[in-house]
This record gives sequence, C-alpha cells and structure tokens, in this order.
Amino acid sequence: MTAYVPYKPAFRLATARTKSPMLYVRAEQKCIANRTRHFTLTPAPGLLCAAKLNTGPRTFKKDFTVPLTVWILTLAQALAMTVAPLMVFSGGIVGSTLAPKPSLATLPVACIVIGTALAVMPMTRLMQRFGRKKVFLLGGAMSIVASLAASWGIHQQSFAFFCGASLLLGVGIAVAQQYRFAAIEAVDLSRAGQAASQVLLGGLVAAYLGPELVVYGPAIADALGLPADNAPHRVFVGAFLLLGVICVGTVVVIGLGYRNQQTPVSEERVAGRPLAELFRNPLLWLAVGASAMGYAMMSFMMTATPLDMHAVQGHSLVDTKWVIQSHIIAMFLPSLFSGWLIARLGHRGLISLGVTAYVICLLIALSGQHLHHYWWALILLGIGWNFLFVGGTALLPLCYRPEERFRVQSINEFAVFGCQAVAALSSGWVINQFGWQVLLWVSASMVVAVLALLWANRAAPQAGLQS
Repeated sequence: MTAYVPYKPAFRLATARTKSPMLYVRAEQKCIANRTRHFTLTPAPGLLCAAKLNTGPRTFKKDFTVPLTVWILTLAQALAMTVAPLMVFSGGIVGSTLAPKPSLATLPVACIVIGTALAVMPMTRLMQRFGRKKVFLLGGAMSIVASLAASWGIHQQSFAFFCGASLLLGVGIAVAQQYRFAAIEAVDLSRAGQAASQVLLGGLVAAYLGPELVVYGPAIADALGLPADNAPHRVFVGAFLLLGVICVGTVVVIGLGYRNQQTPVSEERVAGRPLAELFRNPLLWLAVGASAMGYAMMSFMMTATPLDMHAVQGHSLVDTKWVIQSHIIAMFLPSLFSGWLIARLGHRGLISLGVTAYVICLLIALSGQHLHHYWWALILLGIGWNFLFVGGTALLPLCYRPEERFRVQSINEFAVFGCQAVAALSSGWVINQFGWQVLLWVSASMVVAVLALLWANRAAPQAGLQS
C-alpha cells in the first residue's frame, strides 16, 4: 500500500491516517530526510490497514517524556565523561612533575584532545559495521585499560607512559560522544533536541565527580601501601584507579541497559548520496559549523583563562578555580531547558541565542580583566557553547537520510573535535605570544563564521519549530 502526502515547508505535515501509530513517525522522518515533494508510506508486512489523507495539516502531540534508553545513555554519559574533568584538573599538575622540560607539562591534556579527534571517524565507522552497543562496550573497556595505565605510569614516574594512556582515554571519550546520537535515534525527530540535551546533562555529574576522585585518591594510596616518598604522585595514582572503577560502571550500564535501535534492511543496503551532494545542503553546513565553531571558541578561551587569570593578572588559585567551575556548570545546566527552547524557537533560533551569548561574552571580556569580568564572560561562554552544540547536534539528523547517518556523523565529529584540538593546542601559544586581547579577537572570528552560516540559511525553512 502506498500513500502520497504533500510536504509542507516548516515541517508541518499532512500525514496518512492509519491503524498503526508507528507509521506516523516513519512518515515524518522520511519526509524530512528526503526533502521530497511526496514520500512513500509502506505498512509493515502482515499489517492490513486502509490509508486515507487528512484534508489539513496534522501535527503530533507534544510529548516531553523520553524513553528509558535516553536515561540509560544519560547515566552512561555521566560516568564515561568523568575522564575529561579529571584529566583537565590533574594532567597539567602531573605533567609538571614528570615532564622532561616545563614546556611539555600540558602535553597529557593535549594528548586526550588529540586522541578524541583522531578516533571519532574510525569509531563511528565501526559502529556502522558492528552496531553501536559493541563499540560502546569497546570504548568503555579501552577507558578501563587507559585508567589503569595512567595510574601505573604515574606510579612509575613515566611521562611517556602517562601521555600514551591519556591518548587512549581520548579514544574512550570519542566513543562516549556518540551517546547523544544514539539517544536521538531512540526518539522521533521532533524530540531530537530534547534527547541530545538530556544526555549532555550527564556532564554536570561528570564535572563534579572527576575532580572529586582526587579527594579520595590518598585513601586508595594508603590502602595500596604506597610509600610516603611518592607523595607528589600517590594522590593521582589512587584517583586514576578510581576512574577505572567508574569506567567499569559505564560498561555495566551499557551492557545491561542499552539495546541497538532497529534499522530497516532496505536502509542498510542503500549507499546514500555522495558527499558533494550532501554538502550542497546549507543546513548541513550550519549544523556542523555551529557545533564546531561553538566547541572551538569554548576550548580556545577556557584553556587560556586560567593562565591569563593566575599567571598574568595575579588572581588567586581559589578565584581561578571558582571561575572554571562556574563555567563548567554553565556549559551543562542549560541542557535542562535547551530542548524546550528548540521546540519554541527552532534550531536556528537556539543557535542564534548561542551566538548572542558569545557576543556578550566577548564584549565583557574585552571591557576588563577583573574577577567579575572573567566570571561573567566564562558563564556566558558556557551557555553559548550549550546552545550552539545542542542546536547543531539536533539539526544534524534533519540533513541526512537514515542510511547516511554514520557517514555524516563521523564527518561532523571530526570537524567538531578537530577544531577543538587545534583551538586547545594553539590557545597557550596565542596567550603567551600576543596576550588576552588578541586571543579574544581571534575568538570573534569564530562567531563571525557562525553568523555567516545563519545568514546563508536565512531563507531555509525553520527546522525544528513546533506549533
């Protein structure tokens, strides 16, 4: 049976009425993905139903609940992403005592960023071949091994071994970054933003849990009987052992709770469109650009802030720590309502809010270098990152067909974390060579890039707008 339904601009559809509510979801997904004037609605084998068209547009009832799979992925995100704040907090400190020269002190932190950027494409391709769950479990296992290796490297005072473990931890983070796409696949497209923002909310737990492992590190060191003459390192030996336990929890949560989403056989056998055709869609450029530039500017400014605050301006470590902690909370707290904002404003509306937050952030940062300037600038930097990253992530599924999702997602992830790696690695050099003001003007160029993409998409339908 085939029903032809007119495609409405702004994704308000006249759908076929059938006895199977699941056909409504498939109809909406295929119409958005294919951008065609008509689409085909085919009932499942053995399903007998009579289809007829409504005379007017029909919208789905808004449902702000999410399936259990999204909650499982949120918990897995909270555990798996504990790696990042622990490494950011301790990597430079450990590196300063183990590195052969001071200029290499931050190399362990750089290694985790490089590992993430290098791994996103191959990990996504493995998911396409073997399914998401197997690769999620592989990523968790790699994080366990890397945590133990980092602990051993610190204990043996081997800088090279610790950097290698950091690189492997970056691979685990690359896998965990795919949780948000798995959550989007568990809901219909109208709730993609809500699912992505909820998974990112797990980052709030990770932001607290990561540095907290250092507090309990001495107790683990005492239990292992580490000698007191290893005092500068014994705390971090215990912290990374605890991180291994957290990563075991990630594997348990994914192994027991997550199930791969079913993909129709017909979709698996289709190769998809060439990349040149895919990137003729300006919405795809906006989705990738918003996430990539949002991540790059956040990483660029956040990495330089502690150095400029403490080493250049002389602010205390307590004040510097408070600014960075406030920034991390501001990155993830808006996930409580960013999905709702997409439903009200659309994807471009949320991205525009993110750009606005970035512009105000830069204006405040350029106006002075007192404590309140740094605090407000970093708060707005976190909020802007969330809106750009969630908006870009939720917009991405509207730019590809189901059989193209792994290919497009891998390109998106490489762009995002490649830009983050370049920003993180260049931030220290820029702040040391040219200063804070130049760094801010370089950051402004990333805002201009997103504004240009928004302008290029000004005539496109407002994707994601619900009414």
